[in-house]
Amino acid sequence: MEMGVVIGLLAFTVFLFVSEIIRIDLAALLVLVLVGIFSYLPGLERLADVTHLFDGFASNAVISIIAVMIVGAGLDRTGIMNKVAAAILKYGGTTEGRVLPIVSGTVGVISSFLQNVGAAALFLPVVSRISTRSGIPLSRLLMPMGFCAILGGTMTMVGSSPLILLNDLVLTANTSLPDGQKMAPFSLFSVAPIGAALIATGILYFLLLGRWVLPGSSGASEVTTGRGTAEYLQRVYGLHANVFEVDVPEDSPLVGQILADINNENNLYIISTFYRGKASMIQILTAEIAAPCRLAIIGGKSEVEQFADRFGLTMRPELDVFAEEFAPTNAGIAELVIPPDSKLIGKSPRDLLLRKTYGLSLLAIHRGEETLSHVKTEEHEPTQIGLVAFQAGDMLVAHTRWDNLMRLKRDRDFVVVTADFPQDELRPHKVGWAVFFFVVSLSLILFTDVRLSLCLLTGAVGMILTRVLNIEEAYRAVGWNTVFLLASLIPLGQAVQNTGTAEWIAQQILFVLHGWPAWALQAGVAILATVFSLVMSNVGATVLLVPLAVSIAVAVGADPAVFAMTVAISTSNSFIIPTHQVNALIMGPAGYKVTDFIKSGGIMTILFLVVSLIMLNVVF
Repeated sequence: MEMGVVIGLLAFTVFLFVSEIIRIDLAALLVLVLVGIFSYLPGLERLADVTHLFDGFASNAVISIIAVMIVGAGLDRTGIMNKVAAAILKYGGTTEGRVLPIVSGTVGVISSFLQNVGAAALFLPVVSRISTRSGIPLSRLLMPMGFCAILGGTMTMVGSSPLILLNDLVLTANTSLPDGQKMAPFSLFSVAPIGAALIATGILYFLLLGRWVLPGSSGASEVTTGRGTAEYLQRVYGLHANVFEVDVPEDSPLVGQILADINNENNLYIISTFYRGKASMIQILTAEIAAPCRLAIIGGKSEVEQFADRFGLTMRPELDVFAEEFAPTNAGIAELVIPPDSKLIGKSPRDLLLRKTYGLSLLAIHRGEETLSHVKTEEHEPTQIGLVAFQAGDMLVAHTRWDNLMRLKRDRDFVVVTADFPQDELRPHKVGWAVFFFVVSLSLILFTDVRLSLCLLTGAVGMILTRVLNIEEAYRAVGWNTVFLLASLIPLGQAVQNTGTAEWIAQQILFVLHGWPAWALQAGVAILATVFSLVMSNVGATVLLVPLAVSIAVAVGADPAVFAMTVAISTSNSFIIPTHQVNALIMGPAGYKVTDFIKSGGIMTILFLVVSLIMLNVVF
């Protein structure tokens, strides 16, 4: 009866996940409740120990996920992840075919030493920024990244929990084996060729078949930061302008001219300069142009082209050195209103040194039904807005960094109208503490036997104590839907094991395979481990199946070490449904459905089985 109930609950869970009648985190909670209630019924007492029904919320895996999300948020708050995203975009460009292998390969290598969910959580903000800046839909990047994080766990013996556990299980199994068949423990990089082949397979799979198996439109979007700015200005204020990058050579007649004069005479707006390897927003319009340099200019395309021709400048096809500065995650167009009691009334932007004092590069003043701007429009001639005195009710349209805008929200001289921008203040001065506690956590994981969750919590608490982020920000960093999804499914996995259901299923399948050749039995063990890892913890599946696999290998004269390794590797083959920690982590941010995992993960599961079985027999 207990086995029948467990199998029924498994089928019900899969149905809820696939149909998505209710959210999958709510479905997991419902299954948790059903497991608990059924355990009180006569004859079903072994289904779950109700006094430990909620232990999943304090499990090593769940606490590790909470901690790694906080650690990742701390690193992100210092701006490190922005720099990582910028470096990837610099070498990978903005096309899916180049960004995807760089991101996925990097995460795969990192997850071979750091637990795969940790690697995925750390790179989640990086991939989000790459998506925003490149125009590639997030759903096109997160699944390849997540799958490669799982695959990367097969590259070393510390990459995943089953591989960490395997040597202990091997030593236990050796006690019942004759001397000639005892297995030698595996070294740290014993599985490296297998993991490398699996990561390469995952990357090639998404590169070749991604357009069909990944949700969302294929290829990079045509909307870049500059174009987005132009569209906004045109739609709201009638400003026909874009952001262009131009090179100024040393012999250009522009050298030595005053910025304010250049803007006024050419109907454009020089908003930033790149000189001697450093990009910076222009703060004082009375400064002179020095060369060789690059300029970021807001203006109409024809005006900027004429300007470039007149002064011997080279116009670039897209933003290069200014791509980071103009990234939507760092800066953008903001709207601010001058309130009636502002002390700025009656003063002009030049009087106030608006750029230097407030970090605002003023593009336009919207007054009543009129828009005043440096840039020529269809309705109005250009205006020297730097000399226009502010009036109460003026709407200022300015380009600014978001951290500057956050400070202006506390300034009573402005009312910040723009609300849709990243409002988490970056703390680059805390980068030292963030890196220190990240290294501490990583060192504890790699070089000690301290429990994984405690290693990661050490880093998380350290970042909070040193104010890399505050406790409220730490709470917000946690994806609680992921936490509840995983914690609620743990009792079901324990029920599968406690009631003997898993062992019974394994025995029935192996009975059917009796008499088959060794390679077929090995494939059967791999498939069994794959199925079990979808409905119970991969550690539980490994503990259960390794002794069975060793017994089968001995019975047919095969290498028991290869069969044991087959189980440990195959329990990472968890791509079809979002029960794996990494899949649960990426599901919310990318808006994936369970059917997306079935579609993409189904083929990946088959490829994993084929490649891993071939490599296991080649290597061992």
